[in-house]
Amino acid sequence: MSEDSEKEDYSDRTISDEDESDEDMFMKFVSEDLHRCALLTADSFGDPFFPRTTQILLEYQLGRWVPRLREPRDLYGVSSSGPLSPTRWPYHCEVIDEKVQHIDWTPSCPEPVYIPTGLETEPLYPDSKEATVVYLAEDAYKEPCFVYSRVGGNRTPLKQPVDYRDNTLMFEARFESGNLQKVVKVAEYEYQLTVRPDLFTNKHTQWYYFQVTNMRAGIVYRFTIVNFTKPASLYSRGMRPLFYSEKEAKAHHIGWQRIGDQIKYYRNNPGQDGRHYFSLTWTFQFPHNKDTCYFAHCYPYTYTNLQEYLSGINNDPVRSKFCKIRVLCHTLARNMVYILTITTPLKNSDSRKRKAVILTARVHPGETNSSWIMKGFLDYILGNSSDAQLLRDTFVFKVVPMLNPDGVIVGNYRCSLAGRDLNRNYTSLLKESFPSVWYTRNMVHRLMEKREVILYCDLHGHSRKENIFMYGCDGSDRSKTLYLQQRIFPLMLSKNCPDKFSFSACKFNVQKSKEGTGRVVMWKMGIRNSFTMEATFCGSTLGNKRGTHFSTKDLESMGYHFCDSLLDYCDPDRTKYYRCLKELEEMERHITLEKVFEDSDTPVIDITLDVESSSRGSDSSESIDSLTYLLKLTSQKKHLKTKKERNSTIASHQNARGQEVYDRGHLLQRHTQSNSDVKDTRPNEPDDYMVDYFRRQLPNQGLV
Repeated sequence: MSEDSEKEDYSDRTISDEDESDEDMFMKFVSEDLHRCALLTADSFGDPFFPRTTQILLEYQLGRWVPRLREPRDLYGVSSSGPLSPTRWPYHCEVIDEKVQHIDWTPSCPEPVYIPTGLETEPLYPDSKEATVVYLAEDAYKEPCFVYSRVGGNRTPLKQPVDYRDNTLMFEARFESGNLQKVVKVAEYEYQLTVRPDLFTNKHTQWYYFQVTNMRAGIVYRFTIVNFTKPASLYSRGMRPLFYSEKEAKAHHIGWQRIGDQIKYYRNNPGQDGRHYFSLTWTFQFPHNKDTCYFAHCYPYTYTNLQEYLSGINNDPVRSKFCKIRVLCHTLARNMVYILTITTPLKNSDSRKRKAVILTARVHPGETNSSWIMKGFLDYILGNSSDAQLLRDTFVFKVVPMLNPDGVIVGNYRCSLAGRDLNRNYTSLLKESFPSVWYTRNMVHRLMEKREVILYCDLHGHSRKENIFMYGCDGSDRSKTLYLQQRIFPLMLSKNCPDKFSFSACKFNVQKSKEGTGRVVMWKMGIRNSFTMEATFCGSTLGNKRGTHFSTKDLESMGYHFCDSLLDYCDPDRTKYYRCLKELEEMERHITLEKVFEDSDTPVIDITLDVESSSRGSDSSESIDSLTYLLKLTSQKKHLKTKKERNSTIASHQNARGQEVYDRGHLLQRHTQSNSDVKDTRPNEPDDYMVDYFRRQLPNQGLV
């Protein structure tokens, strides 16, 4: 029975996607199987020499049928009857026994970004035999590639590089998601740190997360990370490191906070391989003596955090009724990739009328901000508000909250244990090398055979741009109407969240280097609204939050605004939809080619709606002066109606029906003219798109 079957979705047992109707799936997707072998169950022959069983599979090899046993079902997972699945590490990774935990906390006031004084120094540390190595992680390159995993990692006694003295800090990062390769004490209170590249690579040094002990309060310490590889960084734009004190958490219930003085990001001496590296330096005074503290690039969110969250859902008698947790596949290290199906259980055969929405996150393990957005989405969609109930009644949500758990566990920034970026391999046929993206693509393919998928969104973090924004897809050969329609949802999101989400920072194109990403692959499969949502590691340049860092609650709130905008986008009263469409046309009409670029070959619409096309990511406030009108126009437009106003939209719409009929006829005429010469293989989007979703009166809203 398929994973999307309603009956299967609401059974009590936990199954793996690998266990579903293997012979049917194989015959349907045989072209995607690397081995190109036939696969049948023994009882399909009726051969007396084979027992009638579904546990024996036959592979056609070298001209004959070879029997083998079906892989066993998963014996553990998120279940109320058993423990969480144990975390598996590459066999050589040293792991401490202590479990690292942090409290949830939101600062009472937004934390401001760092403003340079001009007096920041650039410490350069030449190689010195007198320097003392105070931390050295086990060599990660014993093997050229991943070999095998074990629960808990390396169990041999952990080695310490030196006997610590009273005035020497002690460092540790051999815990889940931790990353620190080497620490050298270069002066009495100065330390040079090297972060570990992604396992089985020599690059992607961005994520750091480590523990510090044996400190003295009131002393100014300097920390310098010396092997970053990106020339541009948000640390050059005011971003501060994150700090956590166990004593502060216990005594004052204070969690992660932004800290640091004399913060500077700069290019340092070239490394031994001739590559140039960049350093981040900061100074800091610890608040307590002999404390246990942590520093991190972004708010940590580990695989264990996810499993505990999912276990809470599964053990909740209410939420577990409409949220079913299954195992999509296993990773290279045999960790589980979970998939959630969220919808109101149906008692009839109308389930296929429900459209689907797909969300994924953490394909890049160091982008922890995407997990906090995902948590906010799940908190809201599984809540008891009337809007959440309406969404569950209307859609089937397929959610993969952590695509790359192996990378998350070992503290990688970008890659899986294959040493590759999974978000460049959605087109790969190598199921064994990239299982999570292969099974995700496969799941979406089968889902689209049963129901329409109206939106796909992959959540990410961005290291060089402020705010939150989206990347969409569009071909230059598409009609103007299709070009504009794919911008409507991001525009709605910017109106519902004007102090965090920047529409002017959104991009809508398909670069050749991005053709293997989830966003582009899903779009080419036929999902018109296919997006990557990028959340900054820093903060906002917009509205009341301008010049401040995002907290975890800010990130979680984006999950709620995503749901709110989805309701706006699918509202049967199409006023908001057409208002946004008209606004997009107005943006195009009022900004001319000559005001923006001298390149006369660049289409006007490419400029007006993709004003930040550079992947290097300049902030919208730094756009050239000729774009001022666009930003002013966007900010002055009346915001879309709130949830409280939704109930009155149908009644108020009757009074303005005549004007809307005129506007709608005008837009329909434009749509017809634009599409007359364009052949689009994707699902049609008529003007009554999803109008049958809400035939009944919208319920009262439960959240202001």
